[in-house]
Amino acid sequence: MYVCVCSGVTEQQVREAVCDGASSVSELSVRLGVAAACGCCRALATQILDETRQVFGLPENRAAA
Repeated sequence: MYVCVCSGVTEQQVREAVCDGASSVSELSVRLGVAAACGCCRALATQILDETRQVFGLPENRAAA
């Protein structure tokens, strides 16, 4: 499923970026372009970010861990 149509970013790409250390939508924006254009995907990207962190037991802010 596409999360960000503007940048062509899929749910899988978001999940992989979170597992690789992205801990905020801002970081996803830098890495993938999520929410960098129209911003309509911000809520879905946040939801996927939170779900992925919870499933894999990742801390909210990886830099502080």
